Amino acid sequence: MSECNHDCSSCKEKCDEAPMTEKPHELSRIKRVIAVVSGKGGVGKSAVTALTTVAMRNKGYTCAVLDADITGASVPKMFGVNGGITGDETGIFPAETSGGIRLISSNLLLDNETDPIVWRGPVISGMVKQFWTDVIWGDVDYMFIDCPPGTGDVPLTVFQSIKVDGIIVVTTPQELVSMIVEKAVNMANMMKVPVLGIVENMSYIVCPDCGKRINVFGESKTAKTAEKFGLPLLAEIPYDAAIVGACDGGKAESIKVDYLNAAADIIESGLPVGTEE
Repeated sequence: MSECNHDCSSCKEKCDEAPMTEKPHELSRIKRVIAVVSGKGGVGKSAVTALTTVAMRNKGYTCAVLDADITGASVPKMFGVNGGITGDETGIFPAETSGGIRLISSNLLLDNETDPIVWRGPVISGMVKQFWTDVIWGDVDYMFIDCPPGTGDVPLTVFQSIKVDGIIVVTTPQELVSMIVEKAVNMANMMKVPVLGIVENMSYIVCPDCGKRINVFGESKTAKTAEKFGLPLLAEIPYDAAIVGACDGGKAESIKVDYLNAAADIIESGLPVGTEE
């Protein structure tokens, strides 16, 4: 079987996969799509998206980020990308970070990045679809989609409109959040999208004096949740001033930490590019 291009209209293969609702731009060749989701906001999902993308870029892959968090877009700031984007009669051209990561986000369409986007759900979902269908992404090995928190309109639009190859769920250690993680995992199972694993953010802090690990939220429940669903715990990311400072300063690509290297290895081994499906 040749590599799937997600265009079922001309495919002669008999597979169980439901055809995707929307095709990417005709000049885009996107090999793998990974959605980063969370059951609730405030867990650092966008930062995990940025750092995972950088980890895969550092492995030599061509990477892109589709920022589907339309009303809460923050990915461009983390990469130090600002200003408008351009296009022509062919389509829209994504922005590009200094390290070559391609990026599209609602913030890149605003005159002022602090201007609010006050739209209803169908309009927001329509923009997410356009980011997929109208943007000329070119050849991309791994695209990461930063979904807004929860299990509402936009995540549903992403899962129904885009052929998503895997999902990463982001959480924090509290038991309450672990309960909400189950909602995100159950949604993925309902949509028949494989969950690659769980990333626990803000997992602990390291005492600057003695180096002791301090569990600020108490004993984590995330490992038990992952075990319940038979999923790997991809990473435990601590509070790290280097990460916060780099993301706030638009230098996410300069972060020299390896918290997500294991996650990148799993993504690479579980979703290899250039192989037969």
